[in-house]
Amino acid sequence: METNNKEIKRRSTFSLLFYINRTKVRKDGTCKLLCKVSIDAKSAPININAFVDPSLWNPETKRANGRSENARTVNQAIEKLTEKITGHYRHIRKSLGFVTAELVKNAVEGIGQKPFTLLALFREHNEEFRKRVGVDRKEETYESYENSYNILASFVKKRKEKEDVALRSLDREFYDDFEIFLRTDREMKPKTVHEHLYRLKKMTKRAVSQGTLRRDLTGSCTRNCPAQEPPFETRRPQKLMETPVGKPNLQRVRDWFLFATFTGLSYADLKRLSEKDITQSDDGTYWIHIRRQKTETPSAIRLLNVPLQIIEKYRHERKSDRIFNLYCRGYLIKLTRELGRTYGFDMTFHKARHNFGTHITLSLGVPIETVSRMMGHKSISTTQIYAKVTDRKVDEDMKRLKEQTKGRKINLYEEDEPETADIITVNG
Repeated sequence: METNNKEIKRRSTFSLLFYINRTKVRKDGTCKLLCKVSIDAKSAPININAFVDPSLWNPETKRANGRSENARTVNQAIEKLTEKITGHYRHIRKSLGFVTAELVKNAVEGIGQKPFTLLALFREHNEEFRKRVGVDRKEETYESYENSYNILASFVKKRKEKEDVALRSLDREFYDDFEIFLRTDREMKPKTVHEHLYRLKKMTKRAVSQGTLRRDLTGSCTRNCPAQEPPFETRRPQKLMETPVGKPNLQRVRDWFLFATFTGLSYADLKRLSEKDITQSDDGTYWIHIRRQKTETPSAIRLLNVPLQIIEKYRHERKSDRIFNLYCRGYLIKLTRELGRTYGFDMTFHKARHNFGTHITLSLGVPIETVSRMMGHKSISTTQIYAKVTDRKVDEDMKRLKEQTKGRKINLYEEDEPETADIITVNG
């Protein structure tokens, strides 16, 4: 009985008010008919194109008295609008699980109507994003959102057995199921899983800001971005250079990976690398000068022998001023995984950039400020992420030093010299 009372009370918050403003009389003596919808103590005006003779208006019945043509026209307009508002109220409440006066107003007047389902909302977002490509958005980012949409649509169809899901049905269970789907069915790495969950989260936040979702039930479900994955072991780039592969497409991917390992270029920057980005200095060395697509920061990289050889190897394949004819991102990811299986270790193309930041530079003593400039980082704190990885190498070196000095007596300068000849002297 208590539930029914609550339901009745909730429904009673919806009301319509028709009235006229007698202080504003038109030249023909009529006043404009006004309408206001109120839901949960909040109201919104709704436009109605009708005018009434103030002498005919009954403020108690909220109708025009009599059977005159004006009275019939006004009362018919009121009935039609009441039916239209009530229909939208019921539809929105059924779709979202809640309704506001502003949502009903927008639906009635046909302005700013927003999707009530997840995939429709995602499509709306992607279409708006596509229109901004080339202005303040990148084509690659748009493709990433399209990829996330396709994966989410596949999840909804396969796991939920639906073409779309209502925004009101989104909860923690949906979020967790999608995460499991990414990890198991799609066998994605933690960082990739995080990226797709982030885009799902962005859609739920969009729904809340549009008023089509009262609150984000996945709010407490966000995961921290996983730590940077460790780079290759030092010997693995050497193995790539020394071990041949049979398929021509895998050979290209291997060579592009090695080029990125020795230059630190990301996929997006490598794809647009052109002849004008490569210059020769007075001492005969070759350099890459390019602005990173992601951060728009300048990057200056000296070309070593390996990347120079790779450039010459594929010079005959050029179709424009681009240095390489890179495959599309999806196909490249697929081939990189296949290449990793061929060599017997896990590979992602972005690991090449990690290799440059660790084994090719920091681990060999290149100052972190220089590495930051070559990698095009906006902040040196980003470069320090790669430096943390090299702490492992420092730890390994210190362990070896410890083994070498085990059993040796250390003589501090304040102490008398011992008789043993096997001494390591530490001078503060």
